[in-house]
Amino acid sequence: MNDTSRTPKSGQTENGRPLGLPYLSLLAVAVGIVTGFGAVGFRDLIGLIHNLLFLGQLAVRYDANHFTPASPWGPFVILVPVVGALAVTFLVVRFAPEAKGHGVPEVMDAIYYGRGLIRPIVAVVKSLASAIAIGSGSAVGREGPIIQIGSALGSTLGQIVRMRTGERIILVACGAGAGIAATFNTPIGGVMFAIELMMPEVSARTFLPVALSTGTATFIGRFFFGAQPAFAVPPLVPLHVDLSSALVLCLYAALGAVIGVAAAGFVRGLHFLEDLFDRIENRYLRHVLGMLGVGLLMYALHVRFGHYFIEGVGYSTIQAILTSQISAFGLLLLLFLCKGLATTTSLGSGSSGGIFSPSLYMGATLGGAFGALLTMLRLPVAISVPSFAMVGMGAMVGGGTGAAMTAVTMIFEMTRDYDIVLPMILAVALSLGVRRLLSRENIYTMKLLRRGHAVPKALHANMFLVRRAQDVMDKDVLVAPADTDFEGFLSQPDHAGRMLHVVVTDGGRIFGVLRINTALRQISGGGSSPRVTLGDVASRNFIAVQPDDIVYDVIERIWHEQAVMAVVLRDGAGPQSLNVAGVITKEHVADSVAASIAVYPA
Repeated sequence: MNDTSRTPKSGQTENGRPLGLPYLSLLAVAVGIVTGFGAVGFRDLIGLIHNLLFLGQLAVRYDANHFTPASPWGPFVILVPVVGALAVTFLVVRFAPEAKGHGVPEVMDAIYYGRGLIRPIVAVVKSLASAIAIGSGSAVGREGPIIQIGSALGSTLGQIVRMRTGERIILVACGAGAGIAATFNTPIGGVMFAIELMMPEVSARTFLPVALSTGTATFIGRFFFGAQPAFAVPPLVPLHVDLSSALVLCLYAALGAVIGVAAAGFVRGLHFLEDLFDRIENRYLRHVLGMLGVGLLMYALHVRFGHYFIEGVGYSTIQAILTSQISAFGLLLLLFLCKGLATTTSLGSGSSGGIFSPSLYMGATLGGAFGALLTMLRLPVAISVPSFAMVGMGAMVGGGTGAAMTAVTMIFEMTRDYDIVLPMILAVALSLGVRRLLSRENIYTMKLLRRGHAVPKALHANMFLVRRAQDVMDKDVLVAPADTDFEGFLSQPDHAGRMLHVVVTDGGRIFGVLRINTALRQISGGGSSPRVTLGDVASRNFIAVQPDDIVYDVIERIWHEQAVMAVVLRDGAGPQSLNVAGVITKEHVADSVAASIAVYPA
């Protein structure tokens, strides 16, 4: 999947002309339809496995927002995650190693290093492995798998239909956005997720297909699951414009800073446990031991508090916090620690599932605990534990994944409470800032960086691409006839030690181009060598451009035609020697890129 040897060499067009936007949009709708139905089938598969393994019932219906009843297996329910571990390891080892883990880094890797190529079998194996993992109690989320499944479907369609790499990557982003939108009923959040984490650039040509795909998948999800938000939230305490509300906002900001520390701990803890479990060579034993620990922790919580709490996606616990059924400081803090340990152990030992739902869970429990602590302090302001839990959810997602806008948008869509937006923005910003101070990499990029694959952490406007050719070109260019003696040309005193860009002409018309480092002229042949002219050594592989041509178009032509240089002609002029205004080489493009980044914050 990540074999960079498949990257086309400079000048290869890879499957010819680009697709039209209408055709690409139709393909995006197709991706949205398949991903939407895929999300429905995936959730049903989770329900079937969960009911079978935990309750001994052959049923598909499963509402993750309600606690799982006590299993008829009694203490032997501890072995349910172990059974799932054996099946997951078999599928991952035998058919698709890419299905291991939380999925999103593999999709990002395919976008930035694999030309958008994801093997079709990944969708099948990821569906089965993640459904078994979640259904058997692994403390992971269902959004990461459906993101990878949707991306694999988009990539597969992009391999069936002839298209360029950039267009296939758009379909991969379409599948990712559609997957998360259908899973959480968050169409705007799905688009934002694709923009922040999946799309190398944002334009009408990329945004429109992603929006269509995401909207289509959301409609299908609502058709089967209903239009209600992911969590039922009671009316929250509104924020008025007064001094007490200002104090509450400061408390939300403090919560964001606390969760930023927790997010950094989550990032580093996950990769610490991955390294720890990797010391066990047998992958089956590795995963079995990890899930046995999760099973023991899950059963211990059930014996002490009456619910399994940490098994699966954990939405039941989140819902209980948001409806004030769980509000004790000690219990909330304990659940935060247990879920963090269970998730890092599940993924570190080899499970298949996402980190988005566990992040929501840890944010809700830590945010709720923070709110409960403030309530115990009896501050002279109105404190709502559910409100702090909701803000904690967004802060943990934004801090851990680096997708700040996605976090704010999705929590709003999942709760439909507009009053939470302002404190959410503050908390997410503080969480992201603190996490970056403690861990520069987020939960996704850390995994890729450990492979040696760095990915962008910000979307930059490529301003150098919209500059004109006349702004980039080198005007210090020599025009010389093709029959000029090469040795004599080099020996001219004013050429010594210079990098010369030479346009070679024949009969007044441009014949070729030449780039000469005259500081190396001493290595050329002596007087006994045959006479060599500029025409003999000039390259005929050049392109002619106009001063007002956009640099983006110039670069595309240089790459497409494998040209060594672009000759800039005066406005509307033909390829005669008198019309040469300057030249553009790859070195000039690099200098333009370097100059353009000065406007970006360090």
